[in-house]
Amino acid sequence: MNLETGKLNPEPGAARHPSQSTQDIIARDKVKAPGWVASESYEYLGSEDIDTQRYIDTKYQEEEFKRLWTRTWQWACREEHIPNVGDYHVYEIGSYSFIITRVAENDIRAYYNACLHRGTKLRSSGSEGCASEFKCSFHGWSWNVDGSFKNRNCAWDFPHAPEENLTLPEARVELLAGFVWINMDPAAPTLRDYIGPEALAHIEAWKLEDRYVACHVTKPIPCNWKLNIEAFMEAYHVPDTHPQVSPTNADVNTQYDIYGEHVDRFISSLGVVSPVHEGKYSEQDVLDMFTVGDASIVTDKPMVPEGASARQMMADMFRKGFEEAANTKLDHISDSEILDCFSYGVFPNCFLFPGISLPMIYRFRPSPRNHRESIYEVLMMRPKPTDGTAPEAADPVHLTHGQSFCEAEGMDAGFGGILDQDTDNLILQQEGLEASAKHGLTLGNYQEVRVRNFNRAYDKFMAMEPFVPDWKKLQRG
Repeated sequence: MNLETGKLNPEPGAARHPSQSTQDIIARDKVKAPGWVASESYEYLGSEDIDTQRYIDTKYQEEEFKRLWTRTWQWACREEHIPNVGDYHVYEIGSYSFIITRVAENDIRAYYNACLHRGTKLRSSGSEGCASEFKCSFHGWSWNVDGSFKNRNCAWDFPHAPEENLTLPEARVELLAGFVWINMDPAAPTLRDYIGPEALAHIEAWKLEDRYVACHVTKPIPCNWKLNIEAFMEAYHVPDTHPQVSPTNADVNTQYDIYGEHVDRFISSLGVVSPVHEGKYSEQDVLDMFTVGDASIVTDKPMVPEGASARQMMADMFRKGFEEAANTKLDHISDSEILDCFSYGVFPNCFLFPGISLPMIYRFRPSPRNHRESIYEVLMMRPKPTDGTAPEAADPVHLTHGQSFCEAEGMDAGFGGILDQDTDNLILQQEGLEASAKHGLTLGNYQEVRVRNFNRAYDKFMAMEPFVPDWKKLQRG
């Protein structure tokens, strides 16, 4: 018997919080949601514990670099990071390093960032710029922007290494939603097949290529990268981790969806009272307490008229505020897209948030040499102005371990505080797993299904044979 509903227990994974559903909330909005919002795709994925060794044993990370990161699609940069021919951006995952460069207007390539003489990096970690060649600082070997070999000193001394065999090896590149995606494995499925048709239709509907990077923050987090990404896969933690947010956030009745092995999402409705606090707050209280999203564009919080809802007032206020702040038009965007938190996970390390009030991209990467540390990145993606003049992409702000997200330029202070609360839990979780006598993570069937879907994909890649890139097979021609 389900004590909350008084009904017989449903099939495993079919249970939902008995309060109003996400779709119930969205259906009442004035500006109706498109099909990709007004849909559900939940899948029960089992109830078994997740083995803790993958988070605490350094051998797992060593194998991840051979089996997982070499075979999965990852976004390396935005197209606006390399707008002109010769522009480049260095992307790194573990020990792998790539020069992402624009060779022609519609030709972007990803070169392994190493000289084919004695292996020196051609461009330093974290660098970007514009180049007419990629030249090794050690002995002067050089390559053209298109990856073809250009020059070396004392060519007479290398009869065994003909120039025609020295083209820079490449990873695969595909473009989607304004991002440059790379994959090291020549045999991997295409990016679109990897994502799948339903999720791909959602991503293409958002037109993220029509946005720009307004804020970019990175911070090292003292935990395994998988714990880092899993912390953001559910809203089950909101009532206790973010008590200031819970009264205005439909947290424990958030909707969860699965779109195959590599993509999943949640929709968390904002501007409504959490079921945890049902009956405790008025519509006016919800409006007065609303702290999620970029509050910098909301200049006042008026009274909620009789019969009106705080959610609708917030949607109208945010729409107007963002239109004025960004010189753009949002009348074609639904209230749900304006207000709600949509989080799409693309395995292994990317979250796309296509909403307007929380227009974010997250990326999570392992530290190359420490399985107990990871890099967390947050990008705020604003709509481009209607006059076509998009601002330049914001430079990344690199925080240290001890800094608050609130210190990052361009980060809304209220949201920065929420990220601090999220990440403060993670060192405790890392240390707790290492201290625990229980050798598994127990997950909720519904609210933590994205964590299970992530681990399903993780297990699939980790069961594959190691893939080690062969530079000779990765050369053009």
